This record gives sequence, structure tokens and C-alpha cells, in this order.
Amino acid sequence: MQLSFEKYQGTGNDFILTDGRELEVIPGEEQIKFLCDRHFGIGADGFMILLPHGEHAFGMKYYNADGRESTMCGNGGRCIIAYARSLGLFGKQGTFLATDGFHQGKILDNGLISLKMNDVVKVEPCLNGYYLDTGSPHYVEFVTGVSRLNVPETGQEIRHHEAFKPAGTNVNFAEIMGPGKLYVRTFERGVEAETLSCGTGVTASAISSVFHTGHRNRNYTVETLGGRLKVSFNVNREGIFQNIWLTGPAVHVFSGTITV
Repeated sequence: MQLSFEKYQGTGNDFILTDGRELEVIPGEEQIKFLCDRHFGIGADGFMILLPHGEHAFGMKYYNADGRESTMCGNGGRCIIAYARSLGLFGKQGTFLATDGFHQGKILDNGLISLKMNDVVKVEPCLNGYYLDTGSPHYVEFVTGVSRLNVPETGQEIRHHEAFKPAGTNVNFAEIMGPGKLYVRTFERGVEAETLSCGTGVTASAISSVFHTGHRNRNYTVETLGGRLKVSFNVNREGIFQNIWLTGPAVHVFSGTITV
């Protein structure tokens, strides 16, 4: 079949997006793997289908590069908002449905896109770091010299650790660069490689830093290999993280049609 698509990236985390309203058949696992392959296909960290939704602007279905439907993707959520805006489905702000529930989004005056994440109820000490769910499962470990770390090797070991079986986890290595400033590198489950950026991972790292440092910062600037993201949140009396916002760029790269 012929598939019309748009390519977007958010701080180097790149995605193939297509309009599900025009699809006769949803691509299968092998077809999505082909589309995301950087040598034989288009190349991307993930594949998204925009779906119609009666009560909200749209629905979002997300697949990892391995072709399997996956959990929430923060950078993907911001990119699909930009895509929906280009289709006339999204104004300056609105809501959409993802696998982990409804999300609110805003397009800021400077062109950046803010995505509201779901509340985080629990952050667990785990191995040498923390484990939490920000729409996707994440392990966060704080290190020094993160730029010199062999993330593909170490990340893969932790991703398959017994503690996270059977599903595995995404793995983040975070370095504190100053008050409210982090540098984060992520090994993503489903991509099975280090990505240039991971929105849910950056969010998990910012939240985990509250426990790691004991500081009650509410606003974080996070550098990744692909660029800068911002995370803000509140913490209520029960220790639940609420009003979590992930903000950063969502850039259209190119349009195309491909046979799958």
C-alpha cells in the first residue's frame, strides 16, 4: 500500500506520523519496523497514527521502532500536537487521547509546545537509582561524567535486568549540572539503542532529582544530546507529582509517500 507521511523531530527524537483518517489498513509490525529502519526505510525512533476522537482533538497511537505498539512518548506527544495543528485539528491549546489517558497540550507564542503529563504517584528506590512511570517505565541513575558514559552498553544491561522483567524498562543516566539543571542520556526500550532525547525520560529524571538532591526545585532545564527541554511540576502534601509539563520544540522535517 501507499502511505503518506510526515517526519517530525523533537530535540532529535524523530518520528513518522500519518493521518489514520485516511488509512484503509493500519500497518503491521513488520511494516512499521521497515518504515523506522534507517537503512531500508524512512528512519525514525517511532511511528504514530493520528486517529479521530469524538470528544477531543484527536487520538494518538504510538509504536516503537521495533514495530510494537508502546506506551506514552513525551516528545512524540509534542510532535503529534504540531502535526494536528498543521491539519487544522488543534488550536493554541487542546486535549488528546493517548495510551495512558488524556493529555493537555499548548502551543506557546515562541513556537515551543508544552505537553501535560499524567500525575506520578510513586518513585521507588531501585538498584543504584530510582524507578517510576511517567507514561512509560523509567529507571534513572545519577552519575558524574555522563558525557563519557557508554550508554548503549550499560543501558542495555540495565534495560534487561532481572528487576524489570518481563517487560524491561527505559534507562536514563542523569548528571546534575547546577540547581534545576540536568544533562540526561537515555537508552530506550523498543528502539533498543540510545536516542538523542526522550521526553518521558527527561521528565522522570527531573522528578527523581527531587529525591536524589533533597531540593524542592519545581522547574528544570534539561540538556540532551538533541537539545534542550524544560520540565515543571508541583508536589502535593501526599508527595504526588502533579501539573507536570514537558516543553520543547517540535519540528517538521519533510513529507513523503512510501510503498509498504
